[in-house]
Amino acid sequence: MAKKSTTKKDTEKTQAQFAIQRIYLKDLSFETPQGAAAFQKQWKPKINQDLNTKTNKIDEGVFEVSLRVTITMADEEETIYLVEAEQAGLFTINGFNEEQMPQVLNTTCPSILFPYLRETLDNIIIKGSFPALMLPPINFDALFASAVQQAAAQAESADEDTQH
Repeated sequence: MAKKSTTKKDTEKTQAQFAIQRIYLKDLSFETPQGAAAFQKQWKPKINQDLNTKTNKIDEGVFEVSLRVTITMADEEETIYLVEAEQAGLFTINGFNEEQMPQVLNTTCPSILFPYLRETLDNIIIKGSFPALMLPPINFDALFASAVQQAAAQAESADEDTQH
């Protein structure tokens, strides 16, 4: 029986590598449009949260992934405060196949960045003299699975439309 020999180079090629190079705050904005008037009245705030991820390939095997959130706290039509923050990271990612790569970039990296983003938002809101806002954990795996299913359903309906 012939033995299959593998060299160290072959093993390194197929082995997946994931490393965090750097995590940093890319953008931060905090606004209180009403100024001191916001502290003079009782309000029943409504919070709106918008969350996005973005990926850029910086170099071979190096990716910048950023997680951006916009939080608007409003009382009826009046904005009490608006905070936008973008937390980013540089990640070395090698050895993953084409199916695994989107999963890593859209779930693993944002999951690493989110606690940093949440802390930044909490700190800036407190420094604005507002009650702390602790964002709940986000299941990026579930969001990604939902987005993949939605894209597949849209592709399927587009195929059906072209066949009719």
